[in-house]
Amino acid sequence: MENSTLESHHLRSSEHFVTYDSPYPLYAVALSPSAAHHRIAVGSFIEEYANHVDILSFDDDTLAIRPNPALSFDHTYPATKLMFRPSSAGKSADVLASSGEYLRLWEVRDSSVEQLSVLNNSKTSEFCAPLTSFDWNEVEPRRIGTSSIDTTCTIWDVEKGVIETQLIAHDKEVYDIAWGEAGVFASVSADGSVRIFDLRDKEHSTIIYESPQPDTPLLRLAWNKQDLRYMATILMDCNKVVILDIRSPTMPVAELERHRASVNAIAWAPQSCRHICSASDDTQALIWELPTVAGPNGIDPMTMYSAGSEINQLQWSAALPDWIAIAFSTKLQLLKV
Repeated sequence: MENSTLESHHLRSSEHFVTYDSPYPLYAVALSPSAAHHRIAVGSFIEEYANHVDILSFDDDTLAIRPNPALSFDHTYPATKLMFRPSSAGKSADVLASSGEYLRLWEVRDSSVEQLSVLNNSKTSEFCAPLTSFDWNEVEPRRIGTSSIDTTCTIWDVEKGVIETQLIAHDKEVYDIAWGEAGVFASVSADGSVRIFDLRDKEHSTIIYESPQPDTPLLRLAWNKQDLRYMATILMDCNKVVILDIRSPTMPVAELERHRASVNAIAWAPQSCRHICSASDDTQALIWELPTVAGPNGIDPMTMYSAGSEINQLQWSAALPDWIAIAFSTKLQLLKV
C-alpha cells in the first residue's frame, strides 16, 4: 500500500471521533453489548487505594458521550479490566465485572449501581494476589476466567459465586486470559508462552507460541471470535503484534510491525475475521486487514489514527461495530471506522 493511500485513510476530521474528558487518568474501558443502552464503563488509573468507575452513555445519533453521576462508583485500586456481561446471557440488566485485588460484579441500573459479589480467588487466605485480567465466556456467561500474578488461572461460576476450577497455568505471572470455545481458554504470561487449556482435560495444556527471546513476557491475548483458529498477542516493550494460527504452533502466521513504539492493546473486529486494531505508545491506533498471504515486505495498516498521547487501552464495540474506543491520558475517544 502506497503512503499516499495511507494518508487518505488517516482519521483526523471531527466526524470520525467523539471525545470524553475525564477528571482523572483512564485505563480500563468496557463497552456494553446491549443495543438498548450503549453504555461505556471507564476506570480511573490513580496510583493509590481510592479509584473510580464511571458509566457513560453514548448517543450515536447526536455523537455525544454523557456521564451519569448517579452511576459512578468507588473502586479499590485501579481496575485492571472492566467487562460487561455478554449479550448472549439474555438478561435485561447490565452487569459489569471488574478486576483488581478481587473479581467484583456490579449491577448497573437506570439510576444506581449495586455491588452483587466480591470473589476472592485465594483458597487459603482472605488476602489474594492481584488479578491482572479476566474474560467473560460468551458461550457460557455463567463462567468468568481470571488471571493472576500468582501463576494461576481461576474459572468462576459467577452465578453460584464458586470456583469451578483453579489451574497453575504458567511458571510466572499470568498477564491475560481469553476464552475460545465454551470450555477452552488461553493465557499469556511473564514466562513468554501462550498456552491453551481445555477444561475437559485439566492436567494438560498446549503451548502454541513462545517468545523468540527467552522469558520476554507476553502481555495481552486476543482470540478471534469470528475464526477461532487465530489469536493475537503482544510482547513487552515490543512494537509488533504477533498473529498465531493454533493449527501451526510455534510459528506466527504474521507479524504486524508498523508501530514505532511498544504496543499496549489489541482487539479483533467483532464482525470480521480478518481485521484487527492495535494501539501503541507511539500515540497511534492502527487497523489492519490480514491478507491471505503476507507479502515479502510485511503488512501495512489500512487505517491510521493519531491520538494526543500514548494509547493504553482499546476496545472494539460489538453492539456498534463501526466504533472503536481508545483511552489515553484523561481522554476516552470513540473512533468511527
